[in-house]
Amino acid sequence: MQFSQKIKGLEESITLAITAKAKLLKEQGVKVISFSAGEPDFDTPQIVKNAAIKAINDGCGKYTPVAGTTEVLKAICTKLKRDHNLDYEISEVIANVGAKHSLFNAIQALVCDGDEVIIPAPYWVTYPEQVKYSGGVPVIITPKNNFKLSVEELKAAITPKTKILILNNPSNPTGALYTKDELMALAKVLEGTNIVVLADEMYEKLVYDGEFVAFASLSEDALNRTVTINGLSKCAAMPGYRFGYSASKNKELNKLMKNLQGQCTSNICSITQAAAIPALVGEIDSDIAMMKEEFKKRRDKACEMISDIKGLKLLSKPSGAFYLFIDCSSINPDDVEFCAKLLDEKKVACVPGSGFGMKGYFRISYATSMENIIAGIEKIAEFVKEYK
Repeated sequence: MQFSQKIKGLEESITLAITAKAKLLKEQGVKVISFSAGEPDFDTPQIVKNAAIKAINDGCGKYTPVAGTTEVLKAICTKLKRDHNLDYEISEVIANVGAKHSLFNAIQALVCDGDEVIIPAPYWVTYPEQVKYSGGVPVIITPKNNFKLSVEELKAAITPKTKILILNNPSNPTGALYTKDELMALAKVLEGTNIVVLADEMYEKLVYDGEFVAFASLSEDALNRTVTINGLSKCAAMPGYRFGYSASKNKELNKLMKNLQGQCTSNICSITQAAAIPALVGEIDSDIAMMKEEFKKRRDKACEMISDIKGLKLLSKPSGAFYLFIDCSSINPDDVEFCAKLLDEKKVACVPGSGFGMKGYFRISYATSMENIIAGIEKIAEFVKEYK
């Protein structure tokens, strides 16, 4: 039997693969400390759960419009106005099955064979795979300034074939945060071009140092070229609900994305849409603030402990998200082997940097308990000290 070459070209998500392996070991009775999953360990806020339960009890089990109910689309618009003073109509936003789905719809609608998509590395593992699947060419740049793309690097990467710049802010896996001035400088470079910015802003509410600025809020030009990608998996502790959304001023693009979604998933889960509304309009702000404060404490502890391990290098303290991206090249430049041995010998699961486009690094998620962070990093320290 022959299979699609496009599908065969897709790589397995390394983060999901490591997480699945760690879970399998746990099911076999092995005590594993997992730093692999990019999901909060906090339970979903009760207000969100109540909204889901009410929706079920009220008979919210029918199809909805492809892009989402009027109520959830209005809630997305409310969120964008409240947080970033951005005005969108409900026809300009789409509810998706998580940010991954939003990105897929946008990339499929935009990319023609041979189009180039600029992706700063390290990058979220899904970006280049979706670009390749769509017939595009990932143009990977490794920024020299704390993993943040500079004006010079962006200018050098642009060619007549450039269609998209993917900008993840704050970054997964580094936690790097762009300042407003840095974003303004990048936006200025793009003026006069037809380049679309896919602004993945999933971690916007998990910023500990500095201030988050939405790319679309920079200028009228930035607004018109930006597709904002966001969701509730991280900030609202709703990963299993699978709620993401996109926002764009491009009416034709929105129509094409809706057409694609209509032929693939149709609407996302009607119950999830109802549950998302209180999270979008600010009813769980106190829950988010609590989680953010705890993540900050965990970040500080994890940074302190990793910095004390001779042979590992943390280039800078992350300003956002909930990850540390650690240089292990002086121990073993083969990060895949490093992480495999770490899991095998110390039962600590981390994600190799190669999956993010950076060999010689590994990522840990501090979206786990302080107890696990301390115990796990102590095991990493033992592992490095004993490494052969």
